[in-house]
Amino acid sequence: MQRLRLEGWVRSGHGWGLVHAERLLNGGHRGIDVAHPVTPDGEPEAKAGNVLAAKRPIRRDADVRFVGHLVGQPVEPSSSHHRHSRQHGDRDKDLQDEHAPPPCGIVSRVALRLRRRTFDDTSLLLMAIVNRTPDSFYDKGATFADGAALAAVDAAVAGGADIVDIGGVKAGPGADVDTSEEIRRVAPFVAAVRDRHPEVVISVDTWRADVAAACLGEGADVVNDAWGGVDERIFDVTAAADAAVICTHAGHVAPRTRPHRIGYDDVVADVVSTIVGLAERAVAAGVARESVLIDPGHDFGKNTWHSLEVTRRLGELVDTGWPVLVSLSNKDFVGETLDRPVPERLVGTLATTAVSAWLGARVFRAHNVRETRDTLDMVATIRGDRLPSVTRRGLA
Repeated sequence: MQRLRLEGWVRSGHGWGLVHAERLLNGGHRGIDVAHPVTPDGEPEAKAGNVLAAKRPIRRDADVRFVGHLVGQPVEPSSSHHRHSRQHGDRDKDLQDEHAPPPCGIVSRVALRLRRRTFDDTSLLLMAIVNRTPDSFYDKGATFADGAALAAVDAAVAGGADIVDIGGVKAGPGADVDTSEEIRRVAPFVAAVRDRHPEVVISVDTWRADVAAACLGEGADVVNDAWGGVDERIFDVTAAADAAVICTHAGHVAPRTRPHRIGYDDVVADVVSTIVGLAERAVAAGVARESVLIDPGHDFGKNTWHSLEVTRRLGELVDTGWPVLVSLSNKDFVGETLDRPVPERLVGTLATTAVSAWLGARVFRAHNVRETRDTLDMVATIRGDRLPSVTRRGLA
C-alpha cells in the first residue's frame, strides 16, 4: 500500500491538533486509507477530499466562502444558520461588531456534497427520520400514512432539518417486506417530498440496490445503507446517479438481525477497518469521494458496551478523514445506560449527541428535530462556528 500522510490541523478525540496518519497505523488500524497519497515532493495532491487544514481566525460567512473556493463550487452552512440570518438580520449588529466571536480555530478543507447541495465542513447537519413503516420501534407507525408522513417532513424542515431520511422497512426483526413493497412505500413518497421541498436533501434508508435506484430516480440524494454493503450493487447505483452514500458498520450480520453475544477484540478497530473499506469500495465504484460518509452503526451488531466504546473513541473515526454520521436517537444503548424505555430516552440521546458533535461527527440522524437542532447549535456556538442568536447580556 502506498504510504500515506495526513498533515494539517484536524479534529481528533482530544480536540484540535496536528495528526499524522502514522498514529492511526501504529494504533492497530493497518491497511486503512486515512487520507490521500502525497506527491514525491511531500505536498498533498490537490483533491477536494484531502484532509488539510488552515489555522486561522474566521467568521462563519468567511468560512463558507473559503471552503467553496477550495473545492471549486458553492458551499453552504446548515439550515440553522440560514434560519438565524432570516430571523435576526442586523439585530444587535453594533454589539456583535464590538464583541466579535472568537476564532473558531480551524477550517478543514473537506466539503460534503450531497448530490444537489454542498456543505462546509463546520456545519453540523441534522437528518430527520421519517418512517414509512407500520411497526417502527419509535413511533409505532405514526407516519405510515401519506398525509401523516408529509406533515412530519414539513415539521422537520421547519424545525431545522437539513436532510430527511425516509425508510420503508423496520430495522429490527418483523414482518417480511420484499423489494416491490419497499419501493411502493418509499419511492412515490420521495417524489412527493421532492416536489414539496425542492431544496431539502432526501436520503433513503435501504440496503437494496433496486430500492435505491427507484428512489434516486424520484429525486433522492443520499443512499443510507445501514447494513454494510450486503447488496454489492448499491455503490454502482449510487455512482450512476452521482449521489451520496453512507457506509455503516453493522457487525457483519444479515439485515434485520439482532446482535447476540457478538464479540470483538477491539470494536473500534473493527468499525474503522470495515467502514473505511466500504468507503473505498464506494469510491472505486465511482461515487465521488466528497459524497461518502461513514457511520459506526450504534446498536447494529453491537451490545451497549460496544456502542459506548464507539462513542467514547469517535475521534478515531473522525481522524480517518471521512465525514462521520451518527444515528443515536432513542437507541437501546441509551435506554440500557439509563434504564429508560423508548419514550424517556431523549435526554440521554441529546447528551450523546453533544459529545459526538464535540468529538467531530458531522451528521446526526434523529427523531426529535427541534431538540437536536438546539443541541447542535449550542455545540457549534461553544466551539466558535456559529454566532449566538442574541448577545445583549452585560452589553446593552
